[in-house]
Amino acid sequence: MDIKKLKGILQERLEKPNRTFTYDREKDSLRIENTETNKGITVALPPIVSKWKENNKSIIDEVVYYVEEALNVMGTKSDMGSKEKNVFPVIRSTSFATESNDGVPLVTDEHTAETRIYYAIDLGSTYRLIDENMLKEEGWSHEQMKETALFNVRGLPTQMKKDEVAGNIYYFLNNNDGYDASRILNDAFLKKISGDIQGEMTVSVPHQDVLVIGDIRNETGYDVLAQLTMSFFTTGNVPITALSFVYEDGELEPIFILAKNRKK
Repeated sequence: MDIKKLKGILQERLEKPNRTFTYDREKDSLRIENTETNKGITVALPPIVSKWKENNKSIIDEVVYYVEEALNVMGTKSDMGSKEKNVFPVIRSTSFATESNDGVPLVTDEHTAETRIYYAIDLGSTYRLIDENMLKEEGWSHEQMKETALFNVRGLPTQMKKDEVAGNIYYFLNNNDGYDASRILNDAFLKKISGDIQGEMTVSVPHQDVLVIGDIRNETGYDVLAQLTMSFFTTGNVPITALSFVYEDGELEPIFILAKNRKK
């Protein structure tokens, strides 16, 4: 698989009478645009090729699915007033775009030095990030939208799988509902877990669809955690950060794990 072949596959599978394709040779990106709404999405091709070569053969199907969903949502008006129960926070890397494809600022809040909070309206099989224009159209304040989203994320299920490695306990939350990483904003959930932690509690959000909580009881635990988070980070569809955070007294502090030494 190479850039040229991937470009051809995506064009073939996403071809429709009302769509145009624009290839940027300098950035190796492909823009797919709906000519009826003049809205579109730009896909960076090199990361997809890399994941395909890493034996993630389903990556092309996933990209086609997300592009189709995104194009279906773009250009449609979302009635936020009737979707209060479907407004959720989403965690993204601080390098993630802060504007929509139309150049409208997305609604965000600061979180950590590595992560930022965005907000979305869940539409079933996909969701739409909320921008400033949407807030104005619906007459919502930033604070009202934020409180609604945080309330809703607290209602999401928090069942986790448990694994033990070298005397350390790791918990994995993976519902694949698009908001697994968002559970890091559920303070009550984190505080409850912290009561059962015997070592040092760590929280990781390597990509959108996983939350990892560690009960680190020895030095080996940090090395295992670093390997886990990096593996998730490099294979996730929406990577966030390979760094983990120490959770203490309701606060998150980044922890840098270097070999068998760790630095805060």
